[in-house]
Amino acid sequence: MSDDFNMSMRKFLKQVGVTSQQAIEEALRDAPETEGKSFKARAVITIDELGMTHEVEGDIKAQE
Repeated sequence: MSDDFNMSMRKFLKQVGVTSQQAIEEALRDAPETEGKSFKARAVITIDELGMTHEVEGDIKAQE
């Protein structure tokens, strides 16, 4: 794969990671009584032009 591809991929994934973490942290701050609770999370990435959908599921545990 080309350097341009690798750089654009890394930039996109960094943006996904940083903005997702910020959104999750904000949602946890705004929600009542989340301490120590665990929340099921799902991320979906799609590339319509390629007919691609990728899902990742996991659990996020709030701070105690």
